[in-house]
Amino acid sequence: MTNTPLDRRTFLELLGAAVSTVAFPCAARAQAAEARPPNIVLIFADDMGYGDLGCYGHPLIRTPHLDQMARDGVRLTSFYAAAPVCSPSRAALLTGRYPVRCGMPGNTGPGSEKHLPESELTIANLLKSRGYRTMAVGKWHLGHQRPEVLPTGRGFDAWYGLPYSNDMRKPFVQTDEPLKLYRDTEPIEYPVNQNTLTERYTEEAVKFIEAGDEAPFFLYLAHSMPHLPVSTSEQFEGKSDGGLYGDVIETIDWSVGRIREALAKKGVSDNTLIVFTSDNGPWLDLPDRMLNENVERWHGGSPGPLRGAKGTTWEGGMRVPMIACWPGCIPAGTRNAQVASTMDILPTLAGIAGVAPPTDRTLDGQDILPLLQGEAESPHEYFYYFRGEHLQGVRHGAWKLRREDKDGDAELFHLGRDPRELYNVAEAHPELTKDLLARMRGFEREVRKP
Repeated sequence: MTNTPLDRRTFLELLGAAVSTVAFPCAARAQAAEARPPNIVLIFADDMGYGDLGCYGHPLIRTPHLDQMARDGVRLTSFYAAAPVCSPSRAALLTGRYPVRCGMPGNTGPGSEKHLPESELTIANLLKSRGYRTMAVGKWHLGHQRPEVLPTGRGFDAWYGLPYSNDMRKPFVQTDEPLKLYRDTEPIEYPVNQNTLTERYTEEAVKFIEAGDEAPFFLYLAHSMPHLPVSTSEQFEGKSDGGLYGDVIETIDWSVGRIREALAKKGVSDNTLIVFTSDNGPWLDLPDRMLNENVERWHGGSPGPLRGAKGTTWEGGMRVPMIACWPGCIPAGTRNAQVASTMDILPTLAGIAGVAPPTDRTLDGQDILPLLQGEAESPHEYFYYFRGEHLQGVRHGAWKLRREDKDGDAELFHLGRDPRELYNVAEAHPELTKDLLARMRGFEREVRKP
């Protein structure tokens, strides 16, 4: 597929019939959905580990608002980011496609010419075609070189945030380009006061919610934390038993509570889907360049019971927390161990909003609302683990096959019995190992087709 930008007419032809007859998930709301689909709040943490939240087992960090959200909705325990690093993960989230398929297998940053190809359609593009107000708050990291590749050029009415990761500045990265806080297409602050960044993101999000009229809204809140260097304000600093990193996680938890409070005051809680997840696992085994401005090696998060961390295709690098809450539509207090991923969010939101996803390209995500409601199993027979352009693993049911490089030995793990990926049982299951290797080779050929 070429990366030719869509002209307006082609875009409208793709989406003009978007208000489709897609069945609305909650029968009691079906008629209302035709007139006004639900609001959507998508919260995306940066480098938050699988084990960083109380409801995922952290013994010290207190996350009462996220824990309550889990009690009010569903918590997924086999939910994956599509990549173990930032830009590819965000590209997959917003397009519903593996990063190698949507042209964003690696990170961008200061001095880079990389950006999400303009031929790609985002969640915001789709929801705007259904009449949604849209806003991005927080980290973008999908290109910043010109206004057309910033959020306001990719389907968002407004944006307040950073163009890339909060460490992409001196002394952490050797660049002469200062890190800037943007409003829409204009920088408004540099150097950036990161101590109050999470709180300011939250207040911008709340203002967007409060300014609403009769139109549905889509809020994409992409926190810059807990990506290193972590920091928080005096209101939260020193309050967590989990140290500075715990302070930062508890600030994000406060943010979730503040947003839910704003939804309640606005009277729209019952007609709002909230999704909370992370772009990849925690950043451990830090490079020496990060040990500046009082950053310590123990400022990273926790993969919980999983092996590995950010930058790897072990479970700790790609399996992340995911909580979804939608009163009356998603049963409260449920847990689901079925496989799903951030790529499923686009088709799921499209289905909820009653908009047809694009048909001129391959979507790797599936509508998982029935899974969130406990009415169906995972629609995915296979999930693939990419590190950059390299396919390193595949999951099939409880089985995971992984190899570090193309010529390396394959390792086979049963994630049900061995979530830490300690016991390679490939020799005991030669046929399964052979079949999964063949499956990986076939998928590599598929995604690399022009």
